[in-house]
Amino acid sequence: VFWASRMLGRGPDRRYADIMEQALYNGALPGLSTDGKTFFYDNPLESAGKHHRWKWHHCPCCPPNIARLVTSIGSYMYAVADDEIAVHLYGESTARLKLANGAEVELEQATNYPWDGAVAFTTRLTKPARFALSLRIPDWAEGATLSVNGAMLDLGAHVRDGYARINREWADGDRVALYLPLALRPQYANPKVRQDAGRVALMRGPLVYCVETTDNGADLNAIVLPRELPAAETVVLKDLNDAVALDLKVEREETSDWGRPLYRKAPAERQVATARFVPYHLWDNRAPGEMLVWVQSGK
Repeated sequence: VFWASRMLGRGPDRRYADIMEQALYNGALPGLSTDGKTFFYDNPLESAGKHHRWKWHHCPCCPPNIARLVTSIGSYMYAVADDEIAVHLYGESTARLKLANGAEVELEQATNYPWDGAVAFTTRLTKPARFALSLRIPDWAEGATLSVNGAMLDLGAHVRDGYARINREWADGDRVALYLPLALRPQYANPKVRQDAGRVALMRGPLVYCVETTDNGADLNAIVLPRELPAAETVVLKDLNDAVALDLKVEREETSDWGRPLYRKAPAERQVATARFVPYHLWDNRAPGEMLVWVQSGK
């Protein structure tokens, strides 16, 4: 996150901002529990139920480091140059910025991102000012749309280095609406990563998702995700601060009738089931249990 932020000091570039966002949500935030009292040092992608956050670390730089990152997130969201304001990260916020020409700009961002892909900006200016507003269009956001004061823009004509650059004279109350489709995306590892062979992970927007015993019962490795992803039903989880979970139709290997033998000639039967996927950065915040990111992939 720190490195990508420094690289963005050279100018808006989606390569770095996408990595910064993905690392923030899926690499940094899992290290902190929702109540801020316990910490992970590492980020396992599978747990048998014995991996939990610590109250403190033997190397005490980690808890204050993640606290510093979270509390200073505003400095990673926005950047200002002589005649340009860039928005690297999306989240409900207000930025007060000053341009080289002396113009003072207040930018209000209204959104429920990353749970929802609608992002709206409203400018607050004492007098009109010309500058460029550059908004990151994530690489995964196929079908994104952008409008200014209700007029749709040709996104392709405005995108440079992965940012939609809107250069115009802005007035008080101008409104920019950005929509980033949060389509469910399967992620397959390079076949040379043998630990992930025959498995698939799920992402929605910038978030990696996982399954937990809390929602799905034990034996998570019995879950088989279809190659053609079914439609996902979104569910708001009150016990995880209104995070959005995904319910998908899957198959599940039936092992209760396997008996004692280690091997047999026929594979386990599969039953149609529903699996609930939750954001990976929020795992181990409820009842202890198994967790799995890379689930079996069906044919």
